[in-house]
Amino acid sequence: MAQEKRKVVERKEVVISLPVVKVPGWLQGFVSFVREQGVVGLAVGLILGLASKSVVDSFVANIVNPIIGVILGSNNLANQYICLQSAGSDCTSKIGYGRFVSDLISFFIMAAIVYFVVKKLKLDKLDKTKPQA
Repeated sequence: MAQEKRKVVERKEVVISLPVVKVPGWLQGFVSFVREQGVVGLAVGLILGLASKSVVDSFVANIVNPIIGVILGSNNLANQYICLQSAGSDCTSKIGYGRFVSDLISFFIMAAIVYFVVKKLKLDKLDKTKPQA
């Protein structure tokens, strides 16, 4: 059998340094906080999360709700309710469970997206600090 030769690749840690900017003394604490805590990355993640939430909400409202509504015998899931008190043919007091179920579906879809993004991109490994050698 032929022996396999394996090439050893040295891993290098990439360090990104932010430029040194002259800031007033009263703003120095805030600037160091932003640099040390990764606030910019948090802000970008928040903006992307809010944008993806609107897409998921639209998906649930326009695709999932009508399908479940037809199964339940209505034109939309958000229109489903339980009538507590009625005056003649009108329902004066009702529990609108359809919108709650719709929001619950949106929550589980967003939770699944976040879970798979973190696991596939291995972002959970970035939070663990490496022991210094």
